[in-house]
Amino acid sequence: MTRPLRPAPRSPRKPRPAVAAHKAPAKAAGTRSGKAAASKPYHHGDLRRVLVEAAFDLVAERGPETVSVREAARRAGVSPGAPFRHFESRDALMAAVAAEAQRRFRQEIATALAAVPADQPLRRFRALGLAYLRWAMRNPGHFEVISDGRLFDFDAAQGEASGLKADNAEIIDMSAQWLADASAKGLLRSADVKLMQIAGRALVYGYARMKADGHFPRWGVGEAEIEPMAEAVLDLFLAGIAKGDGPIKGRAPRA
Repeated sequence: MTRPLRPAPRSPRKPRPAVAAHKAPAKAAGTRSGKAAASKPYHHGDLRRVLVEAAFDLVAERGPETVSVREAARRAGVSPGAPFRHFESRDALMAAVAAEAQRRFRQEIATALAAVPADQPLRRFRALGLAYLRWAMRNPGHFEVISDGRLFDFDAAQGEASGLKADNAEIIDMSAQWLADASAKGLLRSADVKLMQIAGRALVYGYARMKADGHFPRWGVGEAEIEPMAEAVLDLFLAGIAKGDGPIKGRAPRA
């Protein structure tokens, strides 16, 4: 009788050499190649500021309809979800952007007024107009946010931007008071302060709008001429409402 064949004894397995755990290098946020984006360095503590600046850039470069939290994140070079820790919606982002634009505008006004004596109402009115023009022309994104109702509604502002309506009203009141003081001193041709205030506002806003919309080249005004001409246009307006040689550009009134 044939004995069944026994399976050949297996040789003991040799232990496999341990393989060191390997992790692929983490890709930098916002890049596809894994390389750090050197062009836009960003620190977590600065993300809020970076997002606000990104929104300003989007407004100035591509128009108000392009602004969104996700697009600001892309521009800032961070993941789409990162900004929502700071801004829960587009409205929240735009409120912060508007507050920053207004803060910088007020800073421009304060700097301009610091060089003008408090008892010179027409010169202070001029300083306010010039501050507005400089701020608007040098910061087109800021100007668009404050002036474009599609981006920010002053009347419906909430949160950190809730004080902007009152802040804007304060600026309007200042200009009215300076014109009233100038009228009381006999420095103006007309006693209609409201009319002159609206005319002055229309002038500076219209000039800033021409700059923002790129109208000056068709009027034969070069880029280097725009700011000096803004001052000359403002002075032409003031010369039209002032009586005699009123104290506009530091000139003392005639005796």
